[in-house]
Amino acid sequence: MSFVRRLSIGALTATAVAAGMLFVGPAPAEAGVTLHLRKAISILPVAGETRAGYDRDKFGRWTDSDGDCQDTRSEVLRQETRTPVTGSCTVVTGEWVSPYDGAIWTSASDVDIDHLVPLAEAWDSGAKKWNRATRRAFANDLGDPRTLVAVTDNVNSAKGDRDPAHWMPTQKQCTYIAQWVAVKSRWQLSVDRAEKNALTRIAAGCSNSMIKFTRAKVVERSTAPSGSVPAPEPSSGCDPNYSGCVPIASDVDCAGGSGNGPAYVEGPVRVIGDDIYGLDSNGDGIACE
Repeated sequence: MSFVRRLSIGALTATAVAAGMLFVGPAPAEAGVTLHLRKAISILPVAGETRAGYDRDKFGRWTDSDGDCQDTRSEVLRQETRTPVTGSCTVVTGEWVSPYDGAIWTSASDVDIDHLVPLAEAWDSGAKKWNRATRRAFANDLGDPRTLVAVTDNVNSAKGDRDPAHWMPTQKQCTYIAQWVAVKSRWQLSVDRAEKNALTRIAAGCSNSMIKFTRAKVVERSTAPSGSVPAPEPSSGCDPNYSGCVPIASDVDCAGGSGNGPAYVEGPVRVIGDDIYGLDSNGDGIACE
């Protein structure tokens, strides 16, 4: 089984295909950006990372975007299996080759769906600035086959939230960093200095390969311009950007959703200023509906 599924052979150079550097499959529908791997690494923005404020729940859980009863985990398992699966909504058996260690599994319970760029790493690298809908889209990204990978469960646990400066698979390391760079580039995420050094060092020993990616839509939480709305009365404790009491806090999430901030909103409430907490995921002016 290929490391990742559904990439266009047309997007790769003959050298890259021959070297097994990138994954093959149907082409994405969107126009993409094609770069030499080393060039793509060189232009990744470098920034310090901080885990402050991270919570797994801020990325949501698996979703069923097409309403077919199969959530993101099941979709990936169905796409990466080498044999027909059993189970309807929930996949029970199939055959998966874990790209990190080459192990073959037939029980879905032995397989994890790994976020190639872990959620905590994404948070450190820029996702802390995103609104909740964008973080959920990243966590359930079926638009690029490299974002989510079926792997041996205990190997995924060993990887944890570490970047290539601190963890690498035992095989196909050039492939792994190509996928890492593609995902970070797709989602416009930064790298820290140690991470970029590791990517550069490993890429120096890789064949002359190209990577292709499409940029995902990234929406950052907006910040209300100074003086755009009147300041609330200190005793009110409610943010003036919303009609309905939205508490003023470092992070706010809609109650009953996937967030786990220090404050929750029982919706719906109307957005009357800037949606500074990213509560209006569909942009219709009504938050937490």
